[in-house]
Amino acid sequence: MHHEIDGKNLDIDKVIDVARKGASVSIADSSVEKIKKCREMLENKIRTGEIMYGINTGIGEFSETVLDEDQTKNFQKYLVYNHSAGIGDPMPAEFVRGAMLGRINVHANGNSGCRLEITKTLADMLNRKVTPFVCSKGSVGACGDLAPMSQIALLLMGEGKAYYGDELLDGKEAMNRAGIAVPGLMVRDGLAAINGSNFITAMSAIFLHDADRFLKQAEIAAAMSLEALMANPSPYDERIHTVRGFKGSVRSARSLRKLMAGGDVFEKKIKCKVQDAYSMRSTPQVIGSAHDALVYARSQVETELNGVGDNPIFFPEEDIQLSGANFQGSPVSVPMELAGTVVTMVCVLSERRMNRLNNPALSVGLPSFLTKGAGMFSGLMLSQYTADSLIVEQKILSSPACIQSIPAAADQEDFVSMGMNTAIKNFQILDNAYGILGIEFMAAAQALDFRDYRTGQGTTAARKVIRKYVEFLDVDRPLYGDHNKMKDLVKSCEILEEVEKVVGSLS
Repeated sequence: MHHEIDGKNLDIDKVIDVARKGASVSIADSSVEKIKKCREMLENKIRTGEIMYGINTGIGEFSETVLDEDQTKNFQKYLVYNHSAGIGDPMPAEFVRGAMLGRINVHANGNSGCRLEITKTLADMLNRKVTPFVCSKGSVGACGDLAPMSQIALLLMGEGKAYYGDELLDGKEAMNRAGIAVPGLMVRDGLAAINGSNFITAMSAIFLHDADRFLKQAEIAAAMSLEALMANPSPYDERIHTVRGFKGSVRSARSLRKLMAGGDVFEKKIKCKVQDAYSMRSTPQVIGSAHDALVYARSQVETELNGVGDNPIFFPEEDIQLSGANFQGSPVSVPMELAGTVVTMVCVLSERRMNRLNNPALSVGLPSFLTKGAGMFSGLMLSQYTADSLIVEQKILSSPACIQSIPAAADQEDFVSMGMNTAIKNFQILDNAYGILGIEFMAAAQALDFRDYRTGQGTTAARKVIRKYVEFLDVDRPLYGDHNKMKDLVKSCEILEEVEKVVGSLS
């Protein structure tokens, strides 16, 4: 697969194609011309001695320091050196590739002022599988993701480290093996390579792709639990959700109907209560609100993917450059706080349904803790403990990072987004979510095995997949293996893929 980058048409699906699936890229001819035109304008301004931030001045607290000609030549190198100040384990390759793609797309708008060689080299690195070694922590999300982006920029000088394939090499060696010429850094090139929230945005794009698939699986697990608990199907009627008008709720209720269609519960062949508990009948409203939150977050992330996150910004048509704060990560980090929080919320709902499956006072005739030998055996009692521990961790992680600003750079950078913290903790939330939902899937399959009525086409398909990996719990056994298998199964999305073959798309 191949994508042409033009500054305006990058979306989350393309990020996944390039960052995760290895799709190649090229720079659109129109963008090549824009980049050249912008660079020509910049060079004219340098010749006339115009003072420009980060070009012939220092940055941050040193922005009032004007550099002489010799200093200007070397400034970009030292800028990248002193900002390569991260810490921690290496970033996953897909995060790094996504950030590089985002930076290419920023340049493709023709407002950054770097040489075309810089942008083309980043594209060559993507296409020839040179992935810079980037530490996972160190960005405060303004001025952009300076620390991690600087580790990418080191490769533009033939320095730093990078993976070529699966092998970690010195940067120069990785570039040589891939047959990529090192362009070096000239005036403006370094700052243009690092000054934007590209890691926050790439990580958020990947998270939103995965979180959407998680929510679809949450609906599958919910449908299984609802059938096992002999739920009243009326709360999932389309008219209830249409009359209120929230798109996510309408979507979620539709998915639940698809999943349970053909089953005795959905067709009202099973006696049910007049009203079920909120954790059952509110499922479309709760998961639906999560869908709506992700739609909003996606719109913000895709706006940032196609925007000019840089400083200064050059306007060749008007022959001016303006310095501002388009590196600020808040427009992405704020909606992404919401995105992480709603994943936690859906997990809280999942655990409440599992509680009803386990609790003989609430399970409508299911055996205590879903075991035939209660007393001698404890069944899935401890599975709920595990889910609870993961949810508490999610709740802690759902405390917003975007309000945790710490001033830096002698108070020149006195408000920062902390968006990298948001991005990191969102993936921790999602990792726990796979385990929590896996446990609900396991409990729901166990419960349905005790029932003797027909289940929906979608839920039947889901249970078949689960039973490929986890056997019915006839007598107690160590469950950590089952929990981890179920977590991996949810993460793989195999359940979702098999179910959609039967019922169609859950969207």
